[in-house]
Amino acid sequence: MEIVDAQRDVRETFMGGFAGQLVSAIVWGASGAVCTWGSLRLAELVLIFGGFFIFPLTQLLLRSMGHTYALPKGHPMNALGMQVAFTLPLMLPLVIGIAILHPAWFYPALMIVLGAHYLPFIFMYGMWQFGVLSTSLIVSGVTIVMYVPTPVSLGAWLTAGFLFGFAFVGRHVAFSNRRAA
Repeated sequence: MEIVDAQRDVRETFMGGFAGQLVSAIVWGASGAVCTWGSLRLAELVLIFGGFFIFPLTQLLLRSMGHTYALPKGHPMNALGMQVAFTLPLMLPLVIGIAILHPAWFYPALMIVLGAHYLPFIFMYGMWQFGVLSTSLIVSGVTIVMYVPTPVSLGAWLTAGFLFGFAFVGRHVAFSNRRAA
């Protein structure tokens, strides 16, 4: 199988990241809401534990839309997808350590880690747009840490917005590529 064919399969199967970004936006938005109107500690738990359900909820959303929800067994991108999936949870101890020292840095630290997590998606989906999402998250996370110590929930709301917007960008790219083919 050619790389471009494998990338097209990923784009079509996951709708350019639409369902995953939409589910992620909801989890980040819920965490932002809990932080804004509740407590940061509870908001951190909502995001961390909610994050573990993003992929299963993504598959559930794709199924409920009557769409393919997984790549076929033996697909060349399955191994990369698995590796990418584990990068974020493996970085959580670093984010938690930072948040213990500087609670206001929880969201920016996770934004930076999430941005780095999206870099391999550029290759996996064959979509340069993931580079824009990645850069937006990393630059925003760094900017918040350096210049905006409060409000604490800003990173959550910003990330939810980026993810929500990108869900529709990815969907548009996937459907445009399908029509062009």
